[in-house]
Amino acid sequence: MSGQAQPLIELQCAPGIELPEGASIPAWIAAAFVRLPAHQPGEISLRLVDADESQSMNKQFRHRDMPTNVLAFPAEELPGLPAQACAMLGDLVICVPVMQAEAVAQGKTPLAHFAHLVVHGTLHLLGLDHQTDAQARHMEGLETEILQDLGFPDPYCSAEHRQEAAQ
Repeated sequence: MSGQAQPLIELQCAPGIELPEGASIPAWIAAAFVRLPAHQPGEISLRLVDADESQSMNKQFRHRDMPTNVLAFPAEELPGLPAQACAMLGDLVICVPVMQAEAVAQGKTPLAHFAHLVVHGTLHLLGLDHQTDAQARHMEGLETEILQDLGFPDPYCSAEHRQEAAQ
């Protein structure tokens, strides 16, 4: 992204939650902007939470009484803000215990799954969704391309399929 503004990232970790080792959040978020160059980088707040906080937020905002891996809250546009201004894009909330459990269940490294959730959430903040099959195919394709550009395997490929391909 040389020559282009970089997104600003505010990172918050809930008590007892640590940033996964090897995380390169700025690079992961910036990679989403490379694939969607029409979007102006802005500020993203990323909060890493425990299962209780995730469940509380998921219940309050999505009416689902269970923890979830990632929540994305796009910011409202501010009228009158110049296009070149660094606007708030929104907030991401990632539940580290859910992310870790999913990584194990899906045969992924925690780092690869964490990168996937950061990219997935960033794409939501940039307006993408997966409510229809066509939207899901488009979003999953972008996620796969972004993660492969970052050196991670296809997040939608099963562990068994990855092992077969490596042989």
